[in-house]
Amino acid sequence: MTTLGPIDNFQEFAPPPEQKPRDQLGQEDFLTLMISQFRNQDPFEPMDNGEFLGQLAQFSTVNGISSLNSAFSGLAGSMQDNQALQAAGLVGRSVLAVSDIGSLNEGGSINGGLELESSAGNVQIDITNRSGELVQRLNLGQQPAGMVRFSWDGVDASGQRADSGQYQVTARAIRGTDIESAPTVIEAEIQSVTLGQFGGGMTLNLAGGQQMPLGQIYQIIG
Repeated sequence: MTTLGPIDNFQEFAPPPEQKPRDQLGQEDFLTLMISQFRNQDPFEPMDNGEFLGQLAQFSTVNGISSLNSAFSGLAGSMQDNQALQAAGLVGRSVLAVSDIGSLNEGGSINGGLELESSAGNVQIDITNRSGELVQRLNLGQQPAGMVRFSWDGVDASGQRADSGQYQVTARAIRGTDIESAPTVIEAEIQSVTLGQFGGGMTLNLAGGQQMPLGQIYQIIG
């Protein structure tokens, strides 16, 4: 009876390592196939130099595209990480967002602004509810060109406190007999940020339930 050693003889009878199947050809595989093709080609009809160079160029192109895809994948991952860092810094900050909807909280106010290209004799801000009814009109008087800020304290035209909720804010600039509407920016707090997937941009989730892309932010104010 033969006694096997604990290690040396075990290696003799150990099964060979399992080979994982491959579904892609690497550079070494390609060169091996090319050499085999040369060895087994018909000597009376050898491969044309142009055909050989074409196959090399094709392989180089495929290999280059694969490397480029890997590089872009790494870049996309880096951009995603950078986007997450930016998002973390925005949460809790107040911004001026390009919007005509403001959220009124209990005891709070709606603050915003509008950009005037030239001075105006009077600037008016209309606050309307969901039913389209005029709740309050703010007369800001004469204003110079540039950013004009406004604030509605939540009191309606009858002197009563308006209900909490969302209100539409529209602005107009009056210059003599000309009346021109102006887009508004509304102040809001960023409560959370949704990161875009597959190259998409960030979505800001504002206080009051509004959601908007980062591109609609006019200014970060606090």
